[in-house]
Amino acid sequence: MSRQRNIVTDTNWAPDLTQFPGPKYLGLSRALREAIRLGELQPNCQLPTVRDLAWRLHLTPGTVARAYQLATQEGLLAATVGRGTFVAAQSPRLGPTQALYTDRITDSSTGLVDLRPPHVPELGQKEAFRRALLHMAEHTDSGWLDYTSQAGEAGLRAEIVTWMGDRILGPISPEDVALTHGGQNAVSLIFDCCLRGERPVVLIEELAYPGFRYAARAARADVVPVEIDDEGILPEALEAACRRHGAQVLCLTTEAQNPTTGCMPVKRRQQIAEIVRRYDLQVLEDDSYSVAATTIPALRALAPERVWLVGSLSKTISAALRFGYVICPSGMGEAGRLTAQHSFFALSRPVADLCLHLFRSGDAAKIKQRVQSEFSERLQMLVNHLGAYDLGWQPGVPFAWLRLPLGWRASTFLRMAEARGVLLRSADEYAVIHGRAPSAVRIGIAGNLRRESFEEALKTLAALLAKPPSDLSV
Repeated sequence: MSRQRNIVTDTNWAPDLTQFPGPKYLGLSRALREAIRLGELQPNCQLPTVRDLAWRLHLTPGTVARAYQLATQEGLLAATVGRGTFVAAQSPRLGPTQALYTDRITDSSTGLVDLRPPHVPELGQKEAFRRALLHMAEHTDSGWLDYTSQAGEAGLRAEIVTWMGDRILGPISPEDVALTHGGQNAVSLIFDCCLRGERPVVLIEELAYPGFRYAARAARADVVPVEIDDEGILPEALEAACRRHGAQVLCLTTEAQNPTTGCMPVKRRQQIAEIVRRYDLQVLEDDSYSVAATTIPALRALAPERVWLVGSLSKTISAALRFGYVICPSGMGEAGRLTAQHSFFALSRPVADLCLHLFRSGDAAKIKQRVQSEFSERLQMLVNHLGAYDLGWQPGVPFAWLRLPLGWRASTFLRMAEARGVLLRSADEYAVIHGRAPSAVRIGIAGNLRRESFEEALKTLAALLAKPPSDLSV
């Protein structure tokens, strides 16, 4: 017997939210998804206005607006100015709906200087890659026709343990390491290992690397932001979020927070470790931008039974390699590698062999040192030109965080900077929907530019900052 459906063709829809526990905006978005899936809300059906539905459900208009926006992003709803909000489809659009990053500007004919992502400078990588490839060409006698295997990566995992030897991570061995196709792939792998249920919850810093949100969305997880200050995520805010949302994974950066550049002190790390244990949270600790040779223990050292530490070669050697790694929690290395195996078997043989040669030859360590030195020198140039303003930075970290002075909005500053040939990232790109985004921008260190061109871009920004628009509505 088929289920009788209550077809709604007007604006009287008012769901029962008691069957959807958790935050009201998430409950309402789930109710929308379920009603559309069952056909109770059909394509082109008009929904109640935000204010009408808020009144009926005893919610704030902001809660309803947030739920509508989530459903719109999924492709379920369509909003038309002057007409209202309508059902657009009976199922969400498949695949991502937003690019992970805006394409980099590489064509010098545009006249634009791209300071959005950091660019690794060329400091011997080409010659090191050439030597590695020549060595590989002489050793293609076996193992190049079958599927790659996790067993064949043992030597490379051992090199990662050595590579991370200047960090305080607690006891680690090659058995704790899983290799991935870059840092973003590592994030997805960790979510695959840790998330359970239909709509799991992932906690992130209120300003955070956007890739966390995209990976969570692909895993059908809800993302909840947690308040931060200059020392990182606030313990009391984290505990409140744990109590309210029953989250499974916390994503955070302790050493070089992206985008604010903040470094979490030891006491704060200890507080976070206590909370994640109390609420049985798994933790993704992003180490991709971290500076080397720190004397502060990573969160992985303070809670080794639950912290998954992510790193890659993208910020130190080359982003083109797409080589990353996860230092798994103690005893979870096999689970991480099995998850990778079910996803992509193992790293491609050319990438694995090339990276192994870079490590064993010593080329990787030499290039890393040169790159960090160059980033530090260019960062000093940035501080020299913009240090009079509220600037966040760390030596060796390839970006800075500029809190704009009074008279500037981030959107206006970005638009006027682009008109003068300089591209930047706004704080908005690091905040969740309806999250708090300060009037700030992130400035990447462009190692691919001649120093003179990089410095000219900094002078352009300094001149712009000195003359805020008189009309704040600009």
